[in-house]
Amino acid sequence: MKYLIVVILLAMAPLAALAQTNVLSPEADATARRLMAEALDSDLAWDIVESLTTEVGPRLAGSEAEARARDWGRALGERLGFDRVSIDEFELPYWERGDMSITMTAPYRQALYGTALGGSAASPQSEELEAEIAYFRTVDDLVAVEDSSLIGRIAFVDGDAIVPTQNGEGYGPANQRRRIGWQHAERAGAAALVVRSVGSDSHRFPHTGMMTPQGSEWADIPVIAVSNPDADHLRRLHAAGSSIRMDIHSSAGWQGESDSGNVVLDLVGRERPDEIILIGGHLDSWDLGTGAVDDGAGIAITTAAAALIAQLPQRPRRTIRVVMFGAEEVGLIGAQDYANTHAAELANHQLASESDFGAGNIWQLVSNVSEAGNPAIDAIGKIIAPLGIIRGGNDVPGGGPDISPMAARGVPTVNLRQNGTDYFDLHHTPDDTLDKIDPDQLAQNVAAWVVLTYLAAELDVQFRE
Repeated sequence: MKYLIVVILLAMAPLAALAQTNVLSPEADATARRLMAEALDSDLAWDIVESLTTEVGPRLAGSEAEARARDWGRALGERLGFDRVSIDEFELPYWERGDMSITMTAPYRQALYGTALGGSAASPQSEELEAEIAYFRTVDDLVAVEDSSLIGRIAFVDGDAIVPTQNGEGYGPANQRRRIGWQHAERAGAAALVVRSVGSDSHRFPHTGMMTPQGSEWADIPVIAVSNPDADHLRRLHAAGSSIRMDIHSSAGWQGESDSGNVVLDLVGRERPDEIILIGGHLDSWDLGTGAVDDGAGIAITTAAAALIAQLPQRPRRTIRVVMFGAEEVGLIGAQDYANTHAAELANHQLASESDFGAGNIWQLVSNVSEAGNPAIDAIGKIIAPLGIIRGGNDVPGGGPDISPMAARGVPTVNLRQNGTDYFDLHHTPDDTLDKIDPDQLAQNVAAWVVLTYLAAELDVQFRE
């Protein structure tokens, strides 16, 4: 399939037809098209994500595995010919999942499939945690409970499975039960909180994810997500009027301070080395799968795009920086550290974007750049249109989760939006493995990213206001 796309691209309209006066020269246009064709015919991104998920595996933030991933990233950057390779290290609190079991003990005994949420505490080690559940149809119902009204019970927040959509718009609202539910369960005196997984799948694969602290405080109770089929089962039992009891054993908890870091790979610009075009993904992952879709794919896509540009006879005008962000899953800690560590040079960051929504085909390009820079993004959109990508609007905030601290400080952003229809089937589950990535769709991503990155670094335009 990829070879057919290459032929179509090379047979398209004359190069000058897409060149825009004072924006895109025929030479830049030709180079961008050549890079796009090379990306569609390249297996580099696949090789990178295969290496990361196979040789390193799951990469929980602060773990020994994440440290090995940083060493892997540094070695990869050196092997691919980046001009500068470095690691910005930082410390963070380290949470570990431990062991867990959750069993329904009434109205009959049945094992449930669940997993601890990030920030969860352990069950009491000296006594059994077995209790009747208090059923809540939504997290809003739990928020409304009175203090100390759930003493001696386990709170269960149901909700609904996410409806699959291209842009994943249902994730934010559904995610509230995972993020803040524990605060109200604990306030009401519940012995534990169980929530429906935040996912769109119908498999018995529970979705993990990070809770939101209350100030600097984390949960003192176990907080467990159960799979969608198990949540459906509990709902039916509740509707039938059954008294439901659960038994929970969990050893999850905080393990003190640990280390993480951001891997930074630079192709130094030939004329404006201090001006930076930043792309990247996050290197850490949750520990249930191998972090292929979230976010080994993003690491592979952006690194491969920059590596193809590195093979050109000369560097683009501006510096291209690939950042493999650490500790994204546990609260954008690497993103915050990058923005703080590089605060003095953020004014020189011309554009930033992250790939962190899986490995599905890109379908839209949106941006948040200056009026002067918008024609360049439009020109990029025209070149990548044959990949099935439409040009969306400017003045669209975004760029990706790890970009948000930079965007808040004025760095312009773009977003190559991927088709995430099946993303929340896999997200934060044991099913996030390499076999879920389609090599041709991965190559389509690299083709779009290489055009965007090269032209943003090469064109004589200002993306900042």
